[in-house]
Amino acid sequence: MTLIWLGIIFAGIVGVVLFVLQQQGKLLTGSNRKELPSLHRTVFNLQIGDIVQHMGIDWVVEGHLTYTVGEFTWSEYMLQDGDRINWLSVEEDDRVEVALLESTNQLDISDEPPKQLNFAGETFRCVDSGTARMTRKGTIKKPVASRCKYFDYEGSNNKVLSVEIWDGEVEVTVGELINPKSLLILPGDGKRVYDD
Repeated sequence: MTLIWLGIIFAGIVGVVLFVLQQQGKLLTGSNRKELPSLHRTVFNLQIGDIVQHMGIDWVVEGHLTYTVGEFTWSEYMLQDGDRINWLSVEEDDRVEVALLESTNQLDISDEPPKQLNFAGETFRCVDSGTARMTRKGTIKKPVASRCKYFDYEGSNNKVLSVEIWDGEVEVTVGELINPKSLLILPGDGKRVYDD
């Protein structure tokens, strides 16, 4: 019987201590508690500092651009490995399309891009175009504008090419569609790895 009374007294003391700590703000509950960031990463929720492994290269996510056209959005992640920078484009319409692209200055486009163009011995045809708004995360020097005209092209064997016009400045990226399952994603600490 004495043990039962000691248990009741102990439970009462613990309850009072927890109540006092909560009132002093030392015990966080409910909406005051900070949630840990999710460690489950996909191509849809990459964060700055995450590592994306593809074909033996460890790319670090250094920036994130989000493009919006009406209700439709897609992402482009700036990936860096040393001095190399590539872009991981991710969009979901009827299906998920992931492309790994790199910038090129080997294609001269001064006016409105044509419906079909040739680059590096490949013929590309325009499959989508329009005007998009863009928001950014991370340290991305270009583009500096918040709106662009875009022209997306497809070639053979999953080759893709993108032309973006930012306040008259033309940026061209070229690459290929890849299977998202070919990527290994490792969560980072939310910090950039490469300095400017």
